[in-house]
Amino acid sequence: MYKKIVGAALAFMLVGCAQVPEVKQDPRDPLQSMNRPIYDFNMDVLDAYILRPAAKGYVAITPTPVRSSIVNFTTNIAAPTDAINAALQGKPGDAGINVARFLINSTVGVLGLFDVAKEIGLEHKDEDFGQTLGVWGVGDGAYLMLPAMGPSTVRNTAGDLVDNLVLPEIALTTPQTLIVFALRAVEARASLMSQEKLLNESLDPYTFLKDVYFQRQLYELHDGNPPMEEEPEDFDDDFLENL
Repeated sequence: MYKKIVGAALAFMLVGCAQVPEVKQDPRDPLQSMNRPIYDFNMDVLDAYILRPAAKGYVAITPTPVRSSIVNFTTNIAAPTDAINAALQGKPGDAGINVARFLINSTVGVLGLFDVAKEIGLEHKDEDFGQTLGVWGVGDGAYLMLPAMGPSTVRNTAGDLVDNLVLPEIALTTPQTLIVFALRAVEARASLMSQEKLLNESLDPYTFLKDVYFQRQLYELHDGNPPMEEEPEDFDDDFLENL
């Protein structure tokens, strides 16, 4: 009898856990039942056994100046893509800055290893085709958790596919492309080491990561000045004062 009660209780708990995504419906995430297992695979397998150990080893053996040069190189090689997207978004000034950065850093900066352009006041303007589509009024679409890639949306996934067709990255050989991808992934993971505690201590890491992703996308779409949410017209300021 005791085993049956325990078994029933465990079954109830498992069913309850399986229904969590169903209960907490998120209109941004209609594919949550598919996204969560992919998230678990990314974190429990790929990150735990491959990406995180690689990032820790990378940080341990790579001097800070070398890491900076790697970041500079991978940023510079994408500068033409940034420039094209800035132009498509109606930002000719930012497009010009990215073109100038590419020319300066590719020559004086030794193929982009040194960010000489930044030293003379030309700050990097990070733009991608996902942001371009957003500026054109295209909605996010469904939230996606991509294997090995992490959080995205239908719009941003389509944008990434377009960006990957733009020179000069298309001029790279397949091995060179894989090396650039690996360097970006490891450096990005290394930069997140200090953020791990926030994710691990959250009640629902999957939801926490999703919310952070959407906040970041909104921030980038509006160039660091996202619109403020308006308070309801019938909101009574005196209510808070009387609490």
